[in-house]
Amino acid sequence: MGKPDQPHALYEQIKRSVVRDIESGKLKPDDKIPSEIQLAKAFNASRMTANRALKELTEENRILRVQGVGTFVAKPKPEASLFEIKSIAKEIGDWGGSHSCQILLLKEECLSQEIAGRMDLVEGGAVFHSIILHQDRGVSVQYSERYINPAVAPSYLDQDFTQMTPSDYLLAVAPIQEAEHTIEAIRVNKTIGRYLKIRPDDPCLCLTRRTWSFDRVATYSRIISPGSRYKLKGKFNRG
Repeated sequence: MGKPDQPHALYEQIKRSVVRDIESGKLKPDDKIPSEIQLAKAFNASRMTANRALKELTEENRILRVQGVGTFVAKPKPEASLFEIKSIAKEIGDWGGSHSCQILLLKEECLSQEIAGRMDLVEGGAVFHSIILHQDRGVSVQYSERYINPAVAPSYLDQDFTQMTPSDYLLAVAPIQEAEHTIEAIRVNKTIGRYLKIRPDDPCLCLTRRTWSFDRVATYSRIISPGSRYKLKGKFNRG
């Protein structure tokens, strides 16, 4: 990584050098770039200066910093369909990735007042609850929490969701009559942040979804993705 002309501030020199290597093809999407320490040494700069350069490149979506893993050349953000409901495994496959997941929770619980109200069910009754962390080549892209009406999908807890996503299973056993989406930008708590390997101030997209099947609420879900790794896109045609 060569040093550019001197008139620019050091952090700008570092940025220009990284951008030049990306645009020339020397660094390709998913390639790991030098660390703060390596860049500081190469440019005879402080680590703070190198950090500023990498921070600005991250904000410009040129690079992706994964806590505890490293810094990589960013790919164009994958687009997830807003109006079409399909599995995260298919979305990841469509953008050229490789899906894997961790099952964080899969059990039957008693309905809290809040969840009962959202699902039009009786407080204290049974509900299936799952939390699954979806990854693309080891990088966390989605924290998915679902509450499932047992009357709609009675065998939900018996499925192996490392082999089939909840969306695939639910679409097969409980065809959707209606869906409701709410999207907001949030900052997550420390627990979810650790799972997604993001910093406390990193913004995330939160998609809250309710689905109806067999004339009743089938699921209530909260799907959280780091804003730097994921985006939603919708297209509507009037029939």
